[in-house]
Amino acid sequence: MRDTLVLNASFEPLSTVTLNRAIVLVLQDKAVVEQAHPELRMRGAAVDIPAPRVIRLCRYVRVPFRRQAPWSRRGVLVRDRHRCAYCGRRATTVDHVVPRSRGGQDTWLNTVASCAEDNHRKADRTPEQAGMPLLREPFEPTPADAMLLTLGAEEFAALPDWLATDAA
Repeated sequence: MRDTLVLNASFEPLSTVTLNRAIVLVLQDKAVVEQAHPELRMRGAAVDIPAPRVIRLCRYVRVPFRRQAPWSRRGVLVRDRHRCAYCGRRATTVDHVVPRSRGGQDTWLNTVASCAEDNHRKADRTPEQAGMPLLREPFEPTPADAMLLTLGAEEFAALPDWLATDAA
């Protein structure tokens, strides 16, 4: 099961938490359920609540401003939806557009998701040198976009319009 999206009291995305943590926040009256899984319920001796997909904190939490989302290999795979930037098949690795041996860095704009076969075929070359054009250019997601993307495509599509349009 995927994590639960946590919104600030102002409806801004803050983070994701495990389903268990989300339920604890709701039961402690620290958060309210904004969207629940349609068929899942969490039952206990004295409780029966819908499994939360999106929760909103009851009190506003002040968060330091973050200009950019932190780079990570997992983040690149999620950003590119686990699709190879060279052939479109399932991606399992991250490739550097400008190889690290040539000064390339671990940044959003220099890394793309890649299948192992294309990563090996491109080797220590740029896409132009290898004759492997990118199907789409890498981009730097905003911190809010990166957080929403971690929910996954099927979860993202199920979010309400007022939230999904802000992230797209």
